[in-house]
Amino acid sequence: MTDTQASSPAKALLLVPVLVLLGMFFAAVIHLFSSGFADDGGWSLRYFRQILSRADYHVVFLRTILSSLLVAVLSVVLSYPIALLLWRLDRWRNLLLIVVLVPWLVSLVVRTYGWLVLLGPKGVINAMLAWLGVIEAPLSLMFNDLGIIIGLTHVLIPFAVISILSSLLDIEGNLEEASGVLGAAGLQTFRYIVLPLSLPGAFTALMVIFLASIGAIVTPILLGGMSHQFAGSQIYQEVMYTFNINKAAAWSICLLSISFLSLLLLKLIERRLLANLE
Repeated sequence: MTDTQASSPAKALLLVPVLVLLGMFFAAVIHLFSSGFADDGGWSLRYFRQILSRADYHVVFLRTILSSLLVAVLSVVLSYPIALLLWRLDRWRNLLLIVVLVPWLVSLVVRTYGWLVLLGPKGVINAMLAWLGVIEAPLSLMFNDLGIIIGLTHVLIPFAVISILSSLLDIEGNLEEASGVLGAAGLQTFRYIVLPLSLPGAFTALMVIFLASIGAIVTPILLGGMSHQFAGSQIYQEVMYTFNINKAAAWSICLLSISFLSLLLLKLIERRLLANLE
């Protein structure tokens, strides 16, 4: 028996964890759909009608989509200069990357409570602005959409930095050298070489952060309160407070459908934009 034949069973065993995870995933999806369409032992669209017929639920969906899109755009815009700096500073890249990833070592709940301290009516920001005489009454920086957007952007920025940096690291150095030899200035090199080649990483970050934001629960609950709910926090409320698993499943299916359609739209925009830059 050859070494290749002997190693085939061992390679097949490596697929077992993957198959187990895929099986659990598809089982969960099947259970989700069966729960969403189930009603008194039969099949019904009752919960979907309830969700689609209420104006306040429409507001929740609209808030979730628009806020998540804004969080994704802000994260990419703020992360691009950081990723560009890490790309340029080859000697200090690993150290600076650790600094970017340090917030992940702290619990999401702890980080969100930190924003409560900063954004609260008697928080650091309002206290400083009042001390400077800029404001007379505290600004409303939390329990609204602004607080949710700030919190989610802070939480998800590292994802964008890593995604954009990976695209920048794939750019060959001789491309910039060739651009300089041909007489292109630094800004022209960035416009026609660096930016187009790094856009796939930026769009990947945009899609990942949008999907992470649209399903967020902890940050919207703590910084948005019950008056500014996301779809994720609405699902949490249906499960934990009203114990309506079927309606929560219907909410999840609606959210999954919106995420899928949004992902297709973003991919279409990416292809069109990259095609125009070629």
